[in-house]
Amino acid sequence: LTVLLAVVGIGLSFPLGVLLALGRRSALPAARILSTAYIELIRGVPLITLLFMADIMLPLLLPGELRVDRVTRAMGGITLFSAAYVAENVRGGLQAIPSGQIEAAHALGLSTLKTNRFIVLPQALRSVIPANVGLFISLLKDTTLVTIIGLFELLGIGRAILAQPQSLGAHIEVYMFIAAVFFVLCYAMSQASYRLERALGVGVR
Repeated sequence: LTVLLAVVGIGLSFPLGVLLALGRRSALPAARILSTAYIELIRGVPLITLLFMADIMLPLLLPGELRVDRVTRAMGGITLFSAAYVAENVRGGLQAIPSGQIEAAHALGLSTLKTNRFIVLPQALRSVIPANVGLFISLLKDTTLVTIIGLFELLGIGRAILAQPQSLGAHIEVYMFIAAVFFVLCYAMSQASYRLERALGVGVR
């Protein structure tokens, strides 16, 4: 469940965050206002609050015959939370692109869509790889918060094991194992990021 929440959260929050970043820099007032309001609202609310809202408030707002699985609600809360931070990282990358490149693209007749697709986004996304990987590692560790709403991810399972009579006094062993698992997962993500940065020449060209 820990890996599932992290993979789904990363996979969905990244494209959503890119769209929000583009929306925040859009020339369309409606898109810019909505994107900015969403980003600022979500960044001003702790993740645990979103998880509680997804677990408690969302079922009250849905029609009586519609039921959403608790794991799905947790995935939605994590995705919406992470997307706002991805958007700010990507926005920083977009602002680092020299305006002369955009003006040159428009002078050559490229539309805004093609300018973003072929010139702006490839450079911006490459430059924010370290920041986004750090965010995704944090997201992986934040999945432990779902134990508060009754989901048994890695930490929740560890606490359930410690609650059994035959496991009394094994706190060090259980928590050391959990820490080792998280270290392996985070280290693997970090190394994958380094390889991707070297392949794309981040900070080199």
